[in-house]
This record gives sequence, structure tokens and C-alpha cells, in this order.
Amino acid sequence: MLEPVDLPALPRVTGPLPGPRSAELLIRQDRRESNARVYPRHIPIAIDEAWGSFVRDLDGNVFIDFLTGAGVLSLGHNHPELVRVVTEQLGRFAHGLDLPTPAKDAFTEAQLSMLPPTMRGRTRMHFCGPTGVNAVDAAIKLCKTATGRSDVVSFQGGFHGTTHLGMAVTGVVANKQPIGNGVPGVHFFPYSNCTDCPMGLTRDICATNCIGFLERSLRDPNAGIPLPAAVLLELVQGEGGVVPADHDFVHRLRTLTRKLDIPLVVDEVQTGCGRTGTWFAFEQYGIEPDVIIASKALSGIGQPIAIIMYDERLDTWAPGAHTGTFRGNQLAFAAGAETVRIVRCDDVLGNVRRRAAQIRARLDVLRDHPWIRDVRGLGLMWGIELAGPLTGQPAGDLAARVQAEALAEGLIVELGGRDDCVVRMLPPLNVTAEVVDMACSILIAAVERCCADSRVWSLEQSAAAVGDW
Repeated sequence: MLEPVDLPALPRVTGPLPGPRSAELLIRQDRRESNARVYPRHIPIAIDEAWGSFVRDLDGNVFIDFLTGAGVLSLGHNHPELVRVVTEQLGRFAHGLDLPTPAKDAFTEAQLSMLPPTMRGRTRMHFCGPTGVNAVDAAIKLCKTATGRSDVVSFQGGFHGTTHLGMAVTGVVANKQPIGNGVPGVHFFPYSNCTDCPMGLTRDICATNCIGFLERSLRDPNAGIPLPAAVLLELVQGEGGVVPADHDFVHRLRTLTRKLDIPLVVDEVQTGCGRTGTWFAFEQYGIEPDVIIASKALSGIGQPIAIIMYDERLDTWAPGAHTGTFRGNQLAFAAGAETVRIVRCDDVLGNVRRRAAQIRARLDVLRDHPWIRDVRGLGLMWGIELAGPLTGQPAGDLAARVQAEALAEGLIVELGGRDDCVVRMLPPLNVTAEVVDMACSILIAAVERCCADSRVWSLEQSAAAVGDW
């Protein structure tokens, strides 16, 4: 097993990727699994074991893992205290539907205790199926039931899953194109992405026009949009490229939804459980949503669980209105309650803020690079957006090369944003300063090497010339 004493020798990549043993499993996977698989296409390794911020593949290569199960492993791989409580719970009781148990009660109490004090006494919790998109479905069903309305407002660039409803409220068009008869009544509005303004404005001439457009549309009887059952929002668009919402945008949206009595649903699947430096991202904006969607990092160790927490006035649905066989994962409950205890005892949220400042300082060297359009983040969600210096077009191919170069040097990162042009980092929340420093050094070097490639420059210049012609 990987142990802390290995740290001075890590990361370590000894040859081309994938190595022979990893390649064997990748070939078998290609032959037997769905064509829809994603991560092995960009991260061509087969994992043998993991500890903390590190994973080891079958060929003995060791990588810093700044993907962490797409943000699921908030305390890193195989945290010993979480392994202990999960093991103990496994020997006691593992699956309980929605029956009450001590593990479930402790989990519920722990989650409610992390809400702002003004919300705790009036918040109800619903346990959904094991994935975040199931909680998205539950949240929309809840709001439609409570309001008697049918339509939903979502935002361009947002991502809420790839099920039938998840795709309907997600901005990505490619996923929807092969699927006919999508869920109706979804209206997309501009999100406050100031780097790539959907209104075509710059910050010096913008009065947060994106929210102004929504305000006028919902109040205009001729705008063609019925009063919606819900407004669905990510406070940081994760898959959309790590785009934090503008504070004025969020405050005006909360004011608008309150005045029009529209439930505001905040999707905290990726931002929740401490990822941004507070337990939920909405705390940093000084608002209180009507519905909170949480999933990914609730257990801290990758045990699947998804919940919605909502104002009790919305609790109008009947018994059995939203069920799920695996909504009673006792292992996740035990780990989730322990995760909250560890977060408090070990000042994990303080570590998130300190490591965020460290990453900001380290990546500052990239901000003036001609191929870097933006470097942005909140807490331990970070993105480096690459775009052509001449055309301004998203440089997805270049981002993929940066990802591959970083992997070859021992760092696992993810891509996101339009055309996958954003290199993303989701470190464990308890990552150390030393590991962050190693990872940033690898990533900065990978960006500089890939951007210096003369072939990339020539392609960009050719594209610009064709555009001018």
C-alpha cells in the first residue's frame, strides 16, 4: 500500500503511458464495455491502489490525483478513519431503504448542522437514488408538485447530468441531439460568465445585463415564458469550465425569485461539502436557497448517496412520490457523519482556503500567457482556460495535450468548458501544501511546453489567416 513515507519519491512515471499491464486492461475494457465510457480515453491507466492524494497504476507508476473521482473523494483515497467506520457499519447493517437507523440519524443531524443557523429549523431532507442527477430530478419534481407549475429556468453553460431530465436542464447541446422528445418547458438564460459574456459585453460596460434580461423576461406578460416552477442554478459551473457566478447576479436572482415566489434550486453536487471553502457555495454569496441538491462528496469516501434539502413549505408531495431502492446506503451515512466530524476537527475548510490562496499565487504566472484566456477558481475548484491568441477560439486540442503532458509527468487533471478547453483541478480538500506545490509545478510546465510547440502556433496562425481571408 501507498504510505506517507513514499511522498519524497512521488509522483513517479517510469515509461510511456499506458504501461503494458494497464494497456492489457484497457484493451479488454474496450472490447467489453460501452462506447460511452469517458475517462480511460483521456487518462489511459488502470488503477491498482490509492492513498490520500495519490494513485498507483498496475505498472507501478504513481500519480498525484487532482480529479479525485470527479470531486467525490473529498478527503482523498482510503482515509483511514472513513475506512474504519465503513468497515464497522458493513458488519452491522448495510442497506435500509428509508427506514430510520442510528447511522442515518447521525448523518441527517450532521448535514443539518452544517447549514446556516437560520435554515436548520425549517429544512427537510429527502434521500434520493445514489446519484446527483437523481437528486436534480427529485428537486424539480418537488418544485413542480409544490407550485403546480410546469416550466423550469436553467442557465447556459450549466451541467446537471445526462439522464433524460438532466440533459433537458443542461446547457450542453451535443448530449441532447441524438435524443428526441426531450423534457419540455425548459428555458435557458445567460449565466454570468464575464470571461465569455453571453451578451457580448465587457465588464466595464455591463450592468449585469444577464440577470436584467431574466428579470424583464419573467415580468413581461408578452415574453412567452409562464411563471416557472423553479430556477436551477450552479454557483460555480463545474463541467462548464469552473465559472463562479457574479455576486450581483446571484443577489438579484435571489431577490427576483423571492418576489415572484419561484423556488430557487441550487445545485451543489460539485460545489458542496466544503469544495469552495464553505460547506456550501451559497454561503459565500450570502443567500439562502429554497432547495439544495447535494451528492458527490457527501460520504467523503466514494460511497454513493444523494439528497435534497429544502424549505418545509415545499414538502407537499405524497408518500412514494420519489423513491429509490438504494436511498438507504448505511455505509455512506456512517462515512458522511464521520466526514463532517473530521472536517470540523481537522479544520479542513481552513485548509481549503489556504490551499486555494497557494494555487492562486502559483498559477498567477500563467495569467499573462498569450494562450491563457483565464485562470479562475473558488476554494479547490480551479480551471485554466486556453484559447487561441489570434482567433480567440477555445483551444480544446491544446487543453487535451496539456492534460496528456501532465499525466506523463505524474499529475491527473480533468477537462471541461466549451470544447473542453479548460484544464480543471479538483484536489482532495485535505491536500497538503507540498502536494499542491508539486502539482502546480507539473501543470505550469505542461502548459508552457505545449504552448511553446511551434506546430500549435502555426496552426493558430493558419486558422487566423483563413478567417481573415
